[in-house]
Amino acid sequence: MPMLVINNQRFFRYSVSSILSTALCLIATYTTSAQQSPRNSQLLASLISELPTPSSGNEITLNGRTLSAAWLQQRQTDGKVITHLSDGALRHLMGVDLLNTSNPELQPVEWFSSGTPTLNAKLLGGYRYLDISNFAHIAGWQIEANGNTLVISTTQAKINNIRQGKRPTGERLVVDLDHPTPWQVTQGQLIKRPVDSHTRISQPPKPLNRENREWIITLDSTADNSLIQRYTPQSRLLPKQLKKLPSPVSPQQIIQKVEIVNNRTIISLSVPFGFAPQVSAITNPNRLVIDIQPDGLVAKDITWAKGLRWQQKFINSGTDSFPVVWLEINPTVVGLSLKPIWANPETQTGIAPLIQTAQRYLAVAGINGGYFNRNNKLPLGAIRRDNQWVSGPILNRGAIGWNDSGEYYFGRLTLNETLITSNNQPLSILFLNSGYVQNGIARYTPIWGSTYTPLTDNEIILVVQKDQIINQLPGSKVGVTPIPIPQDGYLLSLRGTAATNTSKLPIGTKVSLTSTTTPGDFSRYPHIIGAGPLLVQNRQIVLNAKAETFSDAFIAEKAVRSAICTTTTGNLMIAAVHNRAGGNGPTLAEHAQLMQFMGCVNALNLDGGSSTTLYLGGQLLDRSPNTAARVHNGIGIFINPR
Repeated sequence: MPMLVINNQRFFRYSVSSILSTALCLIATYTTSAQQSPRNSQLLASLISELPTPSSGNEITLNGRTLSAAWLQQRQTDGKVITHLSDGALRHLMGVDLLNTSNPELQPVEWFSSGTPTLNAKLLGGYRYLDISNFAHIAGWQIEANGNTLVISTTQAKINNIRQGKRPTGERLVVDLDHPTPWQVTQGQLIKRPVDSHTRISQPPKPLNRENREWIITLDSTADNSLIQRYTPQSRLLPKQLKKLPSPVSPQQIIQKVEIVNNRTIISLSVPFGFAPQVSAITNPNRLVIDIQPDGLVAKDITWAKGLRWQQKFINSGTDSFPVVWLEINPTVVGLSLKPIWANPETQTGIAPLIQTAQRYLAVAGINGGYFNRNNKLPLGAIRRDNQWVSGPILNRGAIGWNDSGEYYFGRLTLNETLITSNNQPLSILFLNSGYVQNGIARYTPIWGSTYTPLTDNEIILVVQKDQIINQLPGSKVGVTPIPIPQDGYLLSLRGTAATNTSKLPIGTKVSLTSTTTPGDFSRYPHIIGAGPLLVQNRQIVLNAKAETFSDAFIAEKAVRSAICTTTTGNLMIAAVHNRAGGNGPTLAEHAQLMQFMGCVNALNLDGGSSTTLYLGGQLLDRSPNTAARVHNGIGIFINPR
């Protein structure tokens, strides 16, 4: 069998494609590991030099508009070009539906087709790429790489008609097309509506919300002016145009507006709260079917990678049904790991969309984590990574700790830090690298950032370097004067009555620290994320939000929520629970019941509402990116090639 020999290393030449796949895996490893040795780097460069040159990028131009999406191409020895597109791009930009699969290397899809083509899949550098070469050829797509950009052109389609009818559970819209065409669906803003308004939904939502949700359907197609004018608000029409309309366009209709922008048709819908569009592309004849219904989530069960499974479906709790999207992770699979991630690795100040933070850390998946102050963009809870406290816990709230061997611990967490002076005087440190501000002593280490700017007026700042107090500074006004944090030390902020302790801590005082956790088991885990409240422990619901000092309003609120849990199978699960069919999201009590019903042995509530975000391979699974809030931190899932 022929062999490739590089630097005395032997590689069997099974095929060009298999070696290229190996090289691309090495590329992913090299770009994601800061510990790659120079020898491995030389080996990688030598290997790639003997292979057909691959090209890749993170931009796609689709019919003239440029979008962010990951892709790669390879040219085989016979000249054929193989194109791979990330599954998130194929799903969200083209409207291709990913069907259920138990094989992460084979992904069946559906797109204006009576059949179900199966695309080869490969995992590289945080994305799962699908081979769309034959699929695109059959669909008539023209594809060409131009530097970092993959240019895709599809056949120009035309909308022949838009039809609307009723179903037992809601409305159905049908968009008749002359050709298959890419389409996207996105959530828009909330739309105010009168309390007594009557939408054209057969079963209106519960009268607890006065808002509709805007949904936008975009198709790469054109339409005749007569069709556009049928759905143009009357205020925008001239008198002559109004006379030609068959009937007035009511603002209470599902279709609010249809317009053509740059050869794309944009259909704006007003959907009652608790309902959502379920969209499917059908052929013979070609049409887009949009069902507006309270249970719009399509059930899925996709093994996305070895040990990583994406599922979503409606789950009942009492008389209500909730859409739940979750990832199940098998911690025993070699190469799978979890790490806390936060918006800015250089400082604790900052928030960003989770999709951006996950990609910055090269995580393949992730979920939003603990609480934070949205105004000053600082953490409000426990974050510990690789045995280093990024931010300390507060208020004895729920947390999860874990190690790299797949062991997890759930409980309510307190950090006990004590500063001990040279004459054995102990002083309690209440907060560590925290945006939570109360009277007492707080400590800030270099992981907080290069400087600390006082969070309250009249703080006294003690500079500790090499276990000795070397300076004492007045903090002045809040947010005014940044104070450098020594790389070989930390700062102590004395707030309120704690400032009276300055006489015990003169310049030159030698100090030491003791640090323990309650429960002590948390100390054994290098990684921790705190949020709360704790929902389930040892299969029993242990919800006690009052004990974790959450407000009555927070406890009673019906909201979108996220959670992390361990299951009866020994797996880890991260989940997003959205608004119930026809209404608002779950209460904390309902959230706990859902987690217990889903087989959680232990479960922790994470930050929720607009912060709830579930990420996988370049895409958000549970919501449109434009509706996801910026968050401070999260939990990243990593797949490290071995």
